Amino acid sequence: MISPEVFGMSESPTHRLVNIPKVNSRYLSDYMVASERARRTIIRDCKYRKIARAIQHDRAKAFITNALRGGSLSTSALEQEGQRLLDMMADTEFERDTLDINGDFLMAYASVFDMETFPNNAEIVDAPTDFRVNINGVEVNADIRFGTQRVTRTNRLRTGLGTIRYAKNKPLDEEVGAYQSSVLYGCRKMIDVQDETAPEEKLCLTLDCATGKFIPAPSDATRRFQNMEAACATIAERWDNIEPPENAVIS
Repeated sequence: MISPEVFGMSESPTHRLVNIPKVNSRYLSDYMVASERARRTIIRDCKYRKIARAIQHDRAKAFITNALRGGSLSTSALEQEGQRLLDMMADTEFERDTLDINGDFLMAYASVFDMETFPNNAEIVDAPTDFRVNINGVEVNADIRFGTQRVTRTNRLRTGLGTIRYAKNKPLDEEVGAYQSSVLYGCRKMIDVQDETAPEEKLCLTLDCATGKFIPAPSDATRRFQNMEAACATIAERWDNIEPPENAVIS
């Protein structure tokens, strides 16, 4: 086979290099419980992003978030929206796959939907969904989807944040969920810097749509966040030396 370089051409890029250390809370929480080998793979994937269009769950997550905020989330609402996406016409194969995967997501969540693990006396509120924070040289996207709050018997406001995860037929590991909710708790403390007593661990939630459970930040969330701060320092230190995947063409 003649190499494309013979004709002055080059192979199409397969990966995009991210020069500045960046991770989202999903990858960071996975990193915290992973083996050393898996950790290298996680950070390599963050540094060298695949250029191929990746199918996301944004439609499903947006619907869940809006329904939570509007108080209309239910089994029937999830099923109806899931079926609507599955029945929608698509112009491209990628669009068809995106609609089907988001529709399947909502149907799967509908089959396990239950608000029993949502904190008592709490409500869904707006949140700074574009919040980013630099942790020891790593830009971390907390993937904030919604806010939570409650008012105590002494009329004090308590606050939290929420995110959404889903993996087909794979319940979220409780330890991973605890770390991801701890990221939210750490971020909530930064946002509520004027009132350090407002953030509450049990109001910082990771919704696992594979099981329907809201996983709260544990009582040791502060320690876990400190561990993630140390992990970010290590990630930042190693970033420049992380090699690309084998046979990758970097843009």
